[in-house]
Amino acid sequence: MPKTEADLQAAINDGLFEESHYLDLKKEPSSKTDNRELARDLSSFAVDGGTMIIGVEENKELRTFQCVPCVLNGLPEKIEAVARSIPDPPLNVITEVIEAEAGNGSGYVIVHVPASPTAPHMVDNRYIGRGDKTKYRMGDAEIVALHARRRNTEAETLALLRKEMDEDPLREVGEQSHLFLVAQPTAGRRGMCLPLTGATDWNIRLHKLVSRVHENTELRAALSGAAGFDPDLTSAHQSHRRTRAVALSTSELGAGRAYTPTDSYGAENVIELQLFEDGGLRLLMTRLSNGHSKPYEAANEAEQVILDSGAVILTRHTLELLRLISEDVGYHGSWAVAAGATRLRGRRRYSPDSVFASNARYSEDTYEETTGATLAELRNAQGAVTRRLLGPLLRSLDSEGVFVNALTDATKART
Repeated sequence: MPKTEADLQAAINDGLFEESHYLDLKKEPSSKTDNRELARDLSSFAVDGGTMIIGVEENKELRTFQCVPCVLNGLPEKIEAVARSIPDPPLNVITEVIEAEAGNGSGYVIVHVPASPTAPHMVDNRYIGRGDKTKYRMGDAEIVALHARRRNTEAETLALLRKEMDEDPLREVGEQSHLFLVAQPTAGRRGMCLPLTGATDWNIRLHKLVSRVHENTELRAALSGAAGFDPDLTSAHQSHRRTRAVALSTSELGAGRAYTPTDSYGAENVIELQLFEDGGLRLLMTRLSNGHSKPYEAANEAEQVILDSGAVILTRHTLELLRLISEDVGYHGSWAVAAGATRLRGRRRYSPDSVFASNARYSEDTYEETTGATLAELRNAQGAVTRRLLGPLLRSLDSEGVFVNALTDATKART
């Protein structure tokens, strides 16, 4: 990928640029019409992924390209705004800036469009796809096939989630609700995470990634409406080797994932993070509910209330950890992600603002939801991914509005 203006010019001189299914070269958008055309181009790439270079134009008659630097001030933000506001559903893209050698504030923008887990995307009530070199309006059969492919991915992810639920080492222990998070790279190679999991100091490196999650000031601000939660990822201080994986857990979960209760308070409160060689990530947390005494009633009348803040906090933390792992091992593809919970039937959420819990009781025993997440979303739209994963659960508990900051994404200022 070009990094300088000289790289761009060398690619032109050597005849390396050719518009294709994965590459488009465009002039700077300068009107509302251009913005909608840009939205169509971005949407067409979202099916299989692709790259657009803004500031390299084609001479159709001579079939040559030339560098035409754009005014960079506000351009990356404009492109991202177009991607988020015009296509339906919205797109998240990754932009890189190349400054012109003239040093006058002009240059080029490289726009990476990851393959979207919610493709195809619609602009002006039309689904847009991309052929060999140009975009086109998609036909019904192709749209149906894409939706079928997405359903297959969702089914595979649900199968992974249910496997984790079935193999819960505390399945027969206690009364608390349990939270499960599953993530799997959709285009990862078999040993994708071996540079991390196979290292002799893997536990130190993974602990450092967890520390970076908790030190992220933007993430802390997004979770400011949710009180701190225990156990969190930093509570997983024990290191284990698993089959084709490594794990961090609390002390109650030992070799072979055997649960050994201790005499300490909260011995049922277990958290385990597993990272597999193929990039798969699994999280188990067994304190999604806790005993809570009803007001004005005897202590032995305590009920289990759902700690939905724990689900929100751990989901955001896990998504941030996925981003860090992606960048650490150089994986730029998408992830299939699922969230699940067990032992929910008849339980209501705990409200820290009042001694009274909410009256909304969850009517099923388990919760399951899947979605996809691109690297662009992990960088810029973790709130939207969290809403897709947990929105149905929180709405059922009448608490979605409590976590609005964690479920939305602020527009990031570019420096």
